[in-house]
Amino acid sequence: MNNLLKIALPKGRLGEKVYKMFDAAGFSCPEVLEDTRKLIFENRDKGVCFFWVKPSDVAIYVERGAADIGIAGKDILLEYSPDVFELLDLKVGKCRMAVAGKKGFKDNTENTLRVATKFVNIASDYYRKLGRDIDIIKLNGSIELAPILNLSDVIVDIVETGKTLIENDLEPLETIVPISARLIANRSSYQFKNERINTLLDRLKEQLEA
Repeated sequence: MNNLLKIALPKGRLGEKVYKMFDAAGFSCPEVLEDTRKLIFENRDKGVCFFWVKPSDVAIYVERGAADIGIAGKDILLEYSPDVFELLDLKVGKCRMAVAGKKGFKDNTENTLRVATKFVNIASDYYRKLGRDIDIIKLNGSIELAPILNLSDVIVDIVETGKTLIENDLEPLETIVPISARLIANRSSYQFKNERINTLLDRLKEQLEA
């Protein structure tokens, strides 16, 4: 397997969409899209090995060298700052990191702002740059509940369509940063498998420019 280009794909629709881009770039392994419980797929003729991992784990596999390259959301890269090369914005999986709160919420800057989020570092960095005093409340799911139940004043979370916010009488207040899927590479792999990685990179760029 060491001779193959090891590629970590995020499970789900995003991973399937990105795989099709890899396929079009000549890095194919049709078995990837078959209905199977397998997690690792090899095509030795094409010199590639794909495997499915949880989206939030892709950067770990790449940073640690279990994968040479992978697809990670910009939110993961900002939150955890993995020691990897960010090679390309793939322009898919687009959404945004945003501050949201109850409709009509007005921030009283005389009080500490209570912020519920699972993106602690992104939220902290954002409000630090604003000079705003905050109390971070780390949650792992159902973030929208926090302001509804008065656990927090606002939330910092990924917003795609905003439908979930609207259905819970919340609204986006500020955009922190746009988010999309990025091609990342292990630093050592980028040195030793540079030719193959750059060939893939060039072909993906051609698709994006087409």
